[in-house]
Amino acid sequence: MEIEFTSLRELYARIEPALEAKRMEMLRSGYPYIKKEDIWNYLKEQKWKTSTDLSLAEMVNDILNSDAELIDDHLKNTLRRTRRSAYFDEE
Repeated sequence: MEIEFTSLRELYARIEPALEAKRMEMLRSGYPYIKKEDIWNYLKEQKWKTSTDLSLAEMVNDILNSDAELIDDHLKNTLRRTRRSAYFDEE
């Protein structure tokens, strides 16, 4: 039985337990600032960008076996490209 998803949000919700497991592993390994979203974004932008027809098992495998340092580097590079500034509500 093949499961099909109508949106990336639906897919994300389905693999969220694996993302949470990886986040907890990274927390124990000294990466307390890494979020599930960071892991998802890394895989989506780096590993899965050119992949097609991935199964849920392959995606979960990618999540659980992804390199913590590569995820960390991706997050830091993303933050370097993003301009940080203070925002104020102007009335």
